[in-house]
Amino acid sequence: MLRQIIEIDEELCNGCGNCITGCAEGALQLVNGKAKLVKENFCDGFGDCIGTCPTGALTIVERDVAAFDENAVKTHLMETKGAEAVWRMEEAQKNHDQKDQHVHMHSGCPGSKAMVLEKDEKPGAVSTTASDAPVLPSDLAQWPVQIHLVPPAAPYFRNKELVVMSTCGPLASADVHWRYLRGRSVVVGCPKLDDTTPYVSKLGAIFKENKIPKVIIARMEVPCCGGLTMMVQDALKMSGREDLVIEEHVIAIDGSIKRITVLEQ
Repeated sequence: MLRQIIEIDEELCNGCGNCITGCAEGALQLVNGKAKLVKENFCDGFGDCIGTCPTGALTIVERDVAAFDENAVKTHLMETKGAEAVWRMEEAQKNHDQKDQHVHMHSGCPGSKAMVLEKDEKPGAVSTTASDAPVLPSDLAQWPVQIHLVPPAAPYFRNKELVVMSTCGPLASADVHWRYLRGRSVVVGCPKLDDTTPYVSKLGAIFKENKIPKVIIARMEVPCCGGLTMMVQDALKMSGREDLVIEEHVIAIDGSIKRITVLEQ
């Protein structure tokens, strides 16, 4: 049947194995240091593995392959990994069903396709709603923004300062757009609630592959948000960069900037 399925670019694959962990169905394995799709009928085509890849080696394509076989996947997982793996797979399938069975979180989806957003340079320009109520113009100049979804080699990262922002930051501070987004690229994540397993390698690849002069960590004052700073520091070490300036901006719950610190490498 003609359906969507994972495709792996071996030239880009670095053998990190993150995608194997990200695939609840057990369709991927490391073979000779490269990720391989070992069972086409184990891949459901939803691309949960894609957000775990730090190099952009995984994509979703449409081609004529065997149908996804949920029963065969359950049997395989039970025999090789046990009941917990079967439960994880069933939970993943429930999440897919909630996304209306065809909404795919992958780089080919219109909702996660990398793009540069053109901006009206006229001062004071605003957009309006259908009721003509004035709306403040957005300073966001890219899409996507979630760390899982951004490709490390996206053109909007090149030669720009990067903001690594906590998910709560834009809600706490009304100044986020003009203070942080204007003229910069941005990635967003939550160190407490996200699956952050691939975040360090993804950020490390972004730092390494692009001429980013400075990284601004825009985190909340709550203790758990300090994990964002730790991930950036680990990613910096992974990238091998010694010239990258790292600033930590701590946003108070009332939206004010509590402190700004230049972090030592």
